[in-house]
Amino acid sequence: MYIITGGAGFMGSAMLWQLNRQGVDDVVLVDHLGRDDKWRNLVKLTYADFIPLERFRDLIRRDALPWKVEALIHLGACSDTTEADGDFLMENNFQFSRDVCRYALDKGARLIHASSAATYGDGSLGFSDDPGLLPRLRPLNLYAYSKHLFDLWLLREGLDREVASLKFFNVYGPNEYHKGEMRSVVCKAYKQILKQGDLELFRSTSPDLSDGEQKRDFVYVKDCTALMAWLLEHGEVNGIHNVGTGQARSFNDLGRAVFSAMQRSCRITYVEMPRHLRGKYQNFTQADMGWLAAANCPLAMTSLEDGVTDFVQNYLAQPDPYL
Repeated sequence: MYIITGGAGFMGSAMLWQLNRQGVDDVVLVDHLGRDDKWRNLVKLTYADFIPLERFRDLIRRDALPWKVEALIHLGACSDTTEADGDFLMENNFQFSRDVCRYALDKGARLIHASSAATYGDGSLGFSDDPGLLPRLRPLNLYAYSKHLFDLWLLREGLDREVASLKFFNVYGPNEYHKGEMRSVVCKAYKQILKQGDLELFRSTSPDLSDGEQKRDFVYVKDCTALMAWLLEHGEVNGIHNVGTGQARSFNDLGRAVFSAMQRSCRITYVEMPRHLRGKYQNFTQADMGWLAAANCPLAMTSLEDGVTDFVQNYLAQPDPYL
């Protein structure tokens, strides 16, 4: 049995889609559905059971899960980079992740954990996933700090050699619709262009950077799930690793890709960055992806233009945009 925490969310439901495509539906989902439309992510997908989050926490605490767990894919966390409740983030993203990790290792199950590129902070130390760099990183917000603490714990306990903790960069793609302000810029851009005809991007706050030339490593969710599926089959590949394309692209590039996918003329305007983001905004991210070649992983990442075209034309523009 596979278990996916955060199984109804963006990454979790996409991972279930990936497993279903491979003929795997012996999967238990763990999540808190709440009152939004997250449940819609699951309508087309097949799985064995669903466990509410708090019940799952109780079951692993009592060692009372009724299945033999082959793999635990831990994608359940608060991913809101503006969340201000530090106690909640420490409990949900750090302490619970440790509990899940210990349980998986005690049961001999494969563990894949979702970390974040936000742990790199302002990027002044680069984006190498060399474990020697990890203690020197300085995250810029509570969310990133809670993720960073778990990776530091793995390193301190020597568990980075037994699990795969993945620093996802800027992931976009189908099934992110419930995420509100945490939706990708691709998703927001499509809706904004439909509504008003142009796309608003943040003005640069750096004198060395033109407006819209802030750069991120935008990675398509289907590449992320393909990589996690590969890791499920290669339990010998472990460590704290980046997941991106390895190529930084500007928000202007992203905007042009969305307009092109929508077959519209490009109209970009620039607006002031909100005050609450200043000083906490990454102007540049680019994943060092050298570990893939070192692990003999054959997967290739989708280009920004191809990923945006697939997302826009085959999902966002369709009446039923779900995987």
